Order: sequence, then C-alpha cells, then structure tokens
Amino acid sequence: QVQLVESGGGLVQAGGSLRLSCAASGRTFSWSTMGWFRQAPGKEREFITGINWSGVSTTIADSVKGRFTISRDNAKNTVYLQMNGLKPEDTGVYYCAAGPGATSGPAGYVYWGQGTQVTVSS
Repeated sequence: QVQLVESGGGLVQAGGSLRLSCAASGRTFSWSTMGWFRQAPGKEREFITGINWSGVSTTIADSVKGRFTISRDNAKNTVYLQMNGLKPEDTGVYYCAAGPGATSGPAGYVYWGQGTQVTVSS
C-alpha cells in the first residue's frame, strides 16, 4: 500500500508561517516527483509546486511564488512545503502528491494524500 500523510496544517494569522510535511510509505524510492496541491472551498484543485528526486523544483503557482518553498528529504521519504507570508486566500485543504515522472507541472501525479487543512485568518 502506498500512503502519503500530510501534517502541519492549522490556523494562523495573516503574515504568519507554516511548514507542511508529507511522509510517504510504500514503494517510494522510484517516485521521481513529489508535489503539493491545494483546494479552496468551492474551487478546483490547484497545483502549487513540485520537486523531483534530485531536488530540482518544478514550476510554481504565481499566487504563491516568493512565499512558498518546497524541499525534500529522500532519506526520510518526506517532502515539505514552507509557507511564509500567509494570506487569507491561502486557506484551503493542502494535498501531497507523488508521481513516477520528472514532471514540470501538475500532470503525472498518481498518488495522493488525504489533505491537511490550512486556515489563515485576517
């Protein structure tokens, strides 16, 4: 069984920071790319950014560029999303995902976590 488990979400005030973690289990070492998506209430799922096995980042959503940073610890099978300067519009459910290819965008992700809630108050 392949599992991706997110943690680190919560309630923060605008301007604050959170670091999300995604711990992977199963056949993870063959996965080339891991990334983050989010979904605000009533909106479609949005690709945030990803990172490949070598640590090279994929494209990043314009809405979070300069504020969010992805990183990966292969030894721990864990990917992180450091979120700084949080805004109320960042509120939503954040999902970790993984895929076998060296994708540069939102395509190619086949494994998904259950999501973690991030709420940013004004």
